[in-house]
Amino acid sequence: MKRPALAAAALAGSTVAAYAQESVQHPGQPHPWQINLQEALSPIEAQIHWFSNYTLWFLVPVVILVAALLAWVAVRYSEKRNPVPSRTSHNTVIEVIWTLAPVLILLCLAIPSFQLLTAQYNPPREPELTVKATGYQWYWGYEYQPAQTVAAAGSAAAGTPANPAEPAAEPVSYLSYPIADDARAAAGKEDRAAYPRLLAVDNEMVVPVNTVVRLLTTGGDVIHSFAMPSLGVKVDAVPGRINEYWFEANREGIFYGQCSELCGRDHYNMPIGVRVVSQEQFATWLAAARENLENANAQLTAEIASANSVVAQR
Repeated sequence: MKRPALAAAALAGSTVAAYAQESVQHPGQPHPWQINLQEALSPIEAQIHWFSNYTLWFLVPVVILVAALLAWVAVRYSEKRNPVPSRTSHNTVIEVIWTLAPVLILLCLAIPSFQLLTAQYNPPREPELTVKATGYQWYWGYEYQPAQTVAAAGSAAAGTPANPAEPAAEPVSYLSYPIADDARAAAGKEDRAAYPRLLAVDNEMVVPVNTVVRLLTTGGDVIHSFAMPSLGVKVDAVPGRINEYWFEANREGIFYGQCSELCGRDHYNMPIGVRVVSQEQFATWLAAARENLENANAQLTAEIASANSVVAQR
């Protein structure tokens, strides 16, 4: 009798530990024992959460009603209780109900669904940053398109007005590979809570917070799919074609996604890392990345770590 009790206690302890671990884990990634959608970190993902909960108010009553009707029919009209079956072929009231009720339910679902679909492809304002993501087997390439808005963002962060006649800067482009376990120490990414296994990358996509980012996707070899659950992003990357999407992160941090298209042998390890920073940090990083990406990432990581340590001491 003691062994089952000890086993139950150990299971309960592990469950509590898992919940405690989840409470301190970073947002923008899957958590142990998670059954809901990832935390919404963008306006579109917040709308997706609302629509998911909204549909449950229709699905749950329908499932309960259908199950209850099936149970009632199985009991009430069993051969024992109803040896002589009815030969009724039409019932106008029932036929009107089972025709109109689904139509009304579908209308209630379709209207907000179309509104959400429209919002997913129509940003609330003109994009302030354009990033092209190219999927390869099995990593990603990012290219920051030169634009006057990027220069304006950097000038605003520096406190100087932008010059419209100033030529556009050269684009910043780099590759983002899954990080191997033996490379974590050299990259300074040994914290598996912040840089989880099979999700961490060597070079994250860096974007500023509260900024409308236009995302252009394409494939360099086969079809891939750029998916970031916490940001409400899922768009195919097709060779020879440019697909467009947008997102706006409303908090800082490192968020993760994966390729969600079966793209070959290492599809399981083709992660996406998006590092969201402040407007000032992004402007500094972008300027430094044009000269040396590795140093720019190291400076950004050190600055964020220093800021986090100051917050933790308070």
